[in-house]
Amino acid sequence: MSAMSAPSDELVVIGKIVSVHGVRGDVKVYSFTDPIDNLLDYRRWTLRRGDEVKQVELVKGRLQGKILVASLKGLTDREVARTYADFEICVPRSELPALDDGEYYWYQLQGLKVLNQAGQLLGQVDHLLETGANDVLVVKPCAGSLDDRERLLPYTDHCVLKVDLDSGEMQVDWDADF
Repeated sequence: MSAMSAPSDELVVIGKIVSVHGVRGDVKVYSFTDPIDNLLDYRRWTLRRGDEVKQVELVKGRLQGKILVASLKGLTDREVARTYADFEICVPRSELPALDDGEYYWYQLQGLKVLNQAGQLLGQVDHLLETGANDVLVVKPCAGSLDDRERLLPYTDHCVLKVDLDSGEMQVDWDADF
């Protein structure tokens, strides 16, 4: 395990180590990928927790309910594995598969300014939530926004009309009073 990593702006968080599993040093992982076990396709992970960064290699993993259980190279002690809790699992953006037109990774949407059809700036995408039915954009106020309200907008074709990554904007069908 190494302390070297790619620059953090090139990394995308795809999961998080949440706890230890068993007595052999395996860890429980919450995956942000869809489907959940896509995270296991990445063999080299950059682990990040605050300023602490580690490079690890996945030996094997399996789906167990809604979490993954992973074995990392050189990690065979339960107590040492416990110290890995709360590390984010990151991979270089360049390793993510290409998407079809009109599809976006969550990290690409974060930071976009959100304007409604009347041209009113509602805020900026802070993060997204997975709800089961559809993802939800958490739009927080930013400089120049209409007001200081946080809004939750469904990430659906009916609500999100246009995403322009080059201009850093998203157009939505959303009334400012909602």
